[in-house]
Amino acid sequence: MRHTILVIEDNPLNLELVRDLLEANQFIVIHAPNAKEGICMAREILPDLDGLSATRQLKSDPLTFTIPIIGVTAHAMKGDEEQAMHAGCEGYMTKPIDIKTFTTTIAGILSGINTVKPTKR
Repeated sequence: MRHTILVIEDNPLNLELVRDLLEANQFIVIHAPNAKEGICMAREILPDLDGLSATRQLKSDPLTFTIPIIGVTAHAMKGDEEQAMHAGCEGYMTKPIDIKTFTTTIAGILSGINTVKPTKR
């Protein structure tokens, strides 16, 4: 089964790396350049995975609360991982990403999550 992953990323180089790694490992990648567009896209396509900025909104919405979210950030400070998990993230990674373990981490998180999706309204 090919999983669809929504990547919310405003940096073209980071997007290219993440897209290349995920697509090379048979993931389908959908991109949003910011959280606002990401929320709209998440509600429309109900991806298998999403990013952090919009976490609280997505987790509070009955249509999108089951979408697993992994926070990936370059601005990692002490306590950030705890904040991401408290907001509803199922995983957390820091940049620069480790290209050797990135996709296996994604696949591991996806395999450990109930991926039953709500029906569209």
